[in-house]
Formats: sequence, C-alpha cells, structure tokens
Amino acid sequence: MSYDFTRLERNLIDLIDEQQLKLGYRSETIRLYFPGASLSHLLHIENDQEELLRALKEFCQEMQPRFGQIEISYNKSRICLVFPPEAADYVHAHAPKDAFLSAFLAEISSHECSLSSLAAVFHRFSDHVHIERMTDEEFDYLIYFPDGKPNDYRYCITFEEFHATYHRFIPEDYADYGFSAGNSLHM
Repeated sequence: MSYDFTRLERNLIDLIDEQQLKLGYRSETIRLYFPGASLSHLLHIENDQEELLRALKEFCQEMQPRFGQIEISYNKSRICLVFPPEAADYVHAHAPKDAFLSAFLAEISSHECSLSSLAAVFHRFSDHVHIERMTDEEFDYLIYFPDGKPNDYRYCITFEEFHATYHRFIPEDYADYGFSAGNSLHM
C-alpha cells in the first residue's frame, strides 16, 4: 500500500520549528509523542495500529535522507518518534520560516498579551479568522483560520493570572477531544 506522507511531514516540521522558535536551535535528539489516532489522521488511514506502524516504518525510510534514522516506540495507543540531530539541523537549515508562528509566539509570551492582541496577530495574516469563547474548563478561547491559510491548526488559549498559554491541535484531534464550543466573537 502507498501512503501520502505530506501532511505528517509538514506537521513534524511545524512541531520542530515551533520548538526551535520557543527554545532556540540546537542540534539535538528530539522526541515527539503522539496518540495513535493523531498519526492516523495525519496519514489518512483508519486507526489500526498494525497498519499505522507499517506506514510509520515506510515514512521513516522515506524521510531518512532528510531527517536521519528515526526510531519508533509505542505503548498501547501512544507512539514516540525519536529524531536524531539531523532532523533538527534539516528543519533549521531548510524549512521556511513561519512568520505567523513567530508573531504568535512573541505575542502569547508577552506580559501584555490579551485576546484582542492575539486576534490582531491572526488578522495580520488573514481576513478569515474564527474566534470563539469556549464553555469547558480546559480552555478560554479557540482561534483558527477557517480557510486553513496560513495554517489549519486549532489554537486553544487560556489566560491565567499574569500570562497566556496555548495548545495547538490539528482539526481532527480537536474534534476527537470533544471540547465544548461557545459563541463566536467578532474581533
């Protein structure tokens, strides 16, 4: 069977880039943990662990020239992908710099961060921004680009006493978690 690795590769590059933007670039081993269902979504396959592991082994072989020898370990439905330093080096040297993510991280890490300042960052990159107040206790707000440009991640934001935090999900994972949506906000 032939698999489409485009979305998984893009997601992994995004995750490594996000780490490098937050912590700085280092040529180091990177461990990324995923629920099996998330990897199945990224590979467009049913949530079948045997098929998922076959697809991941094929992915590792295809990515080896760019990312080096990737290791896979798993425990029930949780999978760890271990990337050698070559993957960090590749992303640092070859991945296009994500201007939106850079601006988002700068804003969310500032002490003056607010919903309106985050909304302004999103609106700098698109006229199509969805913002809603969430009704569950996990997160305060959901923000994303409905047309998927510049990305299709779901940003779940929480405002705490002196800072804001976020979690970024692919749309399918966001749906799987069943977070409670609230009213759309126009900002």
